[in-house]
Amino acid sequence: MRMPGIEHPRAADAAVVLINLGTPDAPTPGAVRRYLSQFLMDPRVVQIPRWLWWPLLHWVILPLRSKRVAHKYAEIWMDAGSPLAVHTRRLAAAVAQRMPGTRVVHAMRYGQPAVHEVLDGLRREGIARVVVLPLYPQYSTTTTASVDDAVRASGALPARVIGDYHLDAAWVQAVADSIRAHWDVNGRGERLVFSFHGLPQRVVDNGDPYADQCKASVAGIVGDLGLHDEDYVLTFQSRFGKERWLEPATITTLEAMARAGTRRVDVVCPGFAVDCLETLEEIAQQNADAFRAAGGQAMQYIPCLNDTPAHADALAALCDKALRA
Repeated sequence: MRMPGIEHPRAADAAVVLINLGTPDAPTPGAVRRYLSQFLMDPRVVQIPRWLWWPLLHWVILPLRSKRVAHKYAEIWMDAGSPLAVHTRRLAAAVAQRMPGTRVVHAMRYGQPAVHEVLDGLRREGIARVVVLPLYPQYSTTTTASVDDAVRASGALPARVIGDYHLDAAWVQAVADSIRAHWDVNGRGERLVFSFHGLPQRVVDNGDPYADQCKASVAGIVGDLGLHDEDYVLTFQSRFGKERWLEPATITTLEAMARAGTRRVDVVCPGFAVDCLETLEEIAQQNADAFRAAGGQAMQYIPCLNDTPAHADALAALCDKALRA
């Protein structure tokens, strides 16, 4: 599919790399341990001195968590692999259909396909210009900046990294339309919960714009939907460790709603480009169970945009604009 009105560069001239967080290669303790070791050793992710963090991670955390996390992955694993890997691969293919004169590939910040290997492969193909799109709509030093680190460290090719797209009109419209489509089929809950991946409050206090961009994204989406303040709430999920994280927490918010008499809620996760462990297991399973256990009747999860046409259209337009800047 060619995007109307877009002129495309020659095939050997430019490339787009969609980069997602990453995933284990298999739902096994060994694969999970390898993945978590790479992920949690990134100083952008865990800002603890390496001499203190390395033994704590490898001697305490990974031995305790790897088997448990592997079980969680096994519950959502698809025939074609990890949901994050499958959906990212399909999204890249959908974007490629819309940019026929541009090489479009994907990579993972942690795990495979590795960023440096993908960029090196493009260099060997003779690609001269590269646009990198981290699949994080909202910028954070813990995610987007880490992708930029990996791109720079590869040294393979000069690349332009798109910092965020949290207020891109086509992306906002795609999220809003996906919510409407869900309501058309499944009915509408009493409240709409926006759940974003959390961050330690300390990171935001040090200047990270992530929380503000999450709020701006929600404002754009609810504006498109015509919602009032009492119709929705913004929350944060996936806490780790004991320090203070962004609030309110998704799971405690859902439990409080249920105890207050709310019977049906909808949850959407617009900070995730594609469905993954944090949406399919944490939200759609764990949080739904917690809502019902607290007295709620039904929590409906609204899937991520994944490789839907509207999502691919929005990202292709973003990347095409960046290639021409």
